[in-house]
Formats: sequence, C-alpha cells, structure tokens
Amino acid sequence: MYAHLPAGQLSFEDFYLPFSGKLSAHNRWVKLAALMPWEDLEGDYACQFDAALGAPAKPFRMAL
Repeated sequence: MYAHLPAGQLSFEDFYLPFSGKLSAHNRWVKLAALMPWEDLEGDYACQFDAALGAPAKPFRMAL
C-alpha cells in the first residue's frame, strides 16, 4: 500500500542541526538533491505498490 503525503520536505537551508551549524549550499549532496526530480520519481515509486494491501510504504526520498 502507498499513501502519498503532500510535499513537505524541509529545504537543506531550514534543516536544524543540534550543534547550531548550517548545511552549506555548496555541499555536493545539497546540490545533488536540488537536481533530483523528486515528484516524478515519487510517482514511479508509488505505482509499484498495491492500493489496498499491506502496510503503507515509506516515501521515496526516505527509501532512497
């Protein structure tokens, strides 16, 4: 089963770090995340699950 949740992903700039640091916009992982077509990939991922059977799957971004 897959239950799509509305987009509510935090941006890397808004992400809270416990040691009061910030993620750099120049970080290679931050740049890569900005390039990914998350919504398109989410749609392809969601169609792999039965609509009524099983426990709800985790969102694509978390699963990846």
